[in-house]
Amino acid sequence: MDMEKPEWLNQMEIVLEALNEGVIIADESHQILFANSVFVEMTGISREDLIGIKSSRFYTCEEWSYLSRQIEIAIRVGHNRHAFVLPRKDGSRLPVIISSRSIEDLNGRKYGVATFTDISEQKRAEDQLRSLNAQLEKRQMEIEQDLALAARVQQSLLPRSLVWEGMRVDTFYHPVRAIGGDFALVSPRNGEHLNLLVCDVSGHGISSALVANRIYTETMTHLRSGLQLADMLQQLNRFVIDTIGSTGFLFTLSAVRIDRDGRRMAFAGAGHPPVMVARRGQEPRLLESRSAVLGAFPDSVDMDATLDVELHPQDRIVLYTDGITDVFDSRGEMLGVEGVQNFVRETALLPFNEMKRGILDRVAAWGGGLPADDVSLVLVEVC
Repeated sequence: MDMEKPEWLNQMEIVLEALNEGVIIADESHQILFANSVFVEMTGISREDLIGIKSSRFYTCEEWSYLSRQIEIAIRVGHNRHAFVLPRKDGSRLPVIISSRSIEDLNGRKYGVATFTDISEQKRAEDQLRSLNAQLEKRQMEIEQDLALAARVQQSLLPRSLVWEGMRVDTFYHPVRAIGGDFALVSPRNGEHLNLLVCDVSGHGISSALVANRIYTETMTHLRSGLQLADMLQQLNRFVIDTIGSTGFLFTLSAVRIDRDGRRMAFAGAGHPPVMVARRGQEPRLLESRSAVLGAFPDSVDMDATLDVELHPQDRIVLYTDGITDVFDSRGEMLGVEGVQNFVRETALLPFNEMKRGILDRVAAWGGGLPADDVSLVLVEVC
């Protein structure tokens, strides 16, 4: 359609044709007076089919309703900028940024100038990112579900408080993440003796928990077979070296075996914080590990790895992991074995069912917050 264009537009056409963005100019009735070559290319609609046509013809009613509101803003404010779509000849919609401005010529006639910037690549990237994020969220949900199941499985393996032949056992476990590398065992054997053990695998999270669970299975097998503690350390050390290999996973443990009458105890430790034996009115005795950290060297287990200990009625035995000792206060001072020893001495005066909470509360007060490492704690009071 041939339309008379204002003189100023004839003078500007060369400039508008040189732009890298699509440009149209329309009159007050939204009839298109000018479209540059970039706009023609963006829409796929020839210039002959654009000139003289009202802009509303190319949009759906819903689209034009939105666009009309944006045009009103441009008229009222003088300009506007928003993301929208540009109809194409094939019926598709091209994502664009529309920058519009209202102008008035010397005769008082008003026109609208709109530039269109193609953002289809950006939109594609955004769509791909949304798709990837959706996949990541789905995968994260699957991982969280797996972790929740793994945590329930690990919780099911935890020892429970019990009474055995007059001896009372209390336990506590807290992983710093959903699952952890600590574990504890309380395993009576055929009415002969009571096995107690705490183990700490290096690291945190899934990998440590998997290794810990595998060591747990091996340890239970040896304890149920009645294997001597020193021999059990040898077997566990060899098992980890042979099956897990040089993956950097090391582990420490303390194991205790108490006779049925509660008067004798065997102890064996490997690179682990000392077991404590608390006797009323005395400083808790420290039972130091005689063997080195396991999982690294074939000769980590000492030839005289086991210590025999005489027990008295009401003695209390405390096994724990370094999540108890390696706690720092606001000054950066570590609680350490000596600090835990003081807590054990103080809480040994409490009724047995209050001792665990007394230790944990004191450790938490020292650290001023949640544990930074996995925590396992096993307490025993002999008859």
